[in-house]
Amino acid sequence: MTLKAVKEYLHSFIEPEKVKVYTSFFKTGKGDYAEGDKFLGISTPNTRRVVKKSKKLESSDIQELLTSEWHEERLLGLFILERRFRFASEVEKEEWVEMYKNNYKNVNNWDLVDQSADKILGEYCYWSKNDDYLLELAESSNLWEKRIAIIATYAYIKHKQTDLTYKIALVLMKDSHDLIQKAVGWMIRESGKRVDESEMVDFIRANKLEMPSTMLRYAIERLSEDLKQELMQK
Repeated sequence: MTLKAVKEYLHSFIEPEKVKVYTSFFKTGKGDYAEGDKFLGISTPNTRRVVKKSKKLESSDIQELLTSEWHEERLLGLFILERRFRFASEVEKEEWVEMYKNNYKNVNNWDLVDQSADKILGEYCYWSKNDDYLLELAESSNLWEKRIAIIATYAYIKHKQTDLTYKIALVLMKDSHDLIQKAVGWMIRESGKRVDESEMVDFIRANKLEMPSTMLRYAIERLSEDLKQELMQK
């Protein structure tokens, strides 16, 4: 399929009644974190269905999707980019990850970050042993770049490594934005769930006085009620 045909296929899944729901849910109003983002009204599963039609797209086509004014087209671009990255040679992986890095400004909502950061940037940094890049990215003043940094460590967690997650959690510990607090709490929780719960509990005990309440609540979500009560006491 050509890019035009791919877009037409994607648009065939538009459900106009979803637009109002999505623009509210993803906070696109004036002053909100995703102010001005525009939705067609296409569900994520249906957006994924279009990826199989993208095999003949050029890198310039993917770039066009990533810079689209439409949220779902940018999401489709990320899905395609992730697939190209996953099946690429090492040299090609570097090219695809550079495209991802060059498009941070277009990975500008939490779902776009969460569907791509670990699968592209996280996997790349893991196998190239480039932890420092994610630590530096966590120091960014940009909301989405900070979320990309912590969510990217999910790739490390899946490979049974948690050190980088905890290091970036410390960098972002006092961040005031709830999207960062939730992301950090989520990754701390996944570290305990997938790798070592006792290590996670020790980390929380050592840092709970500094942890914002939202981050702490997300981190302890799967623990026993008694342990939750202990860790919530500051």
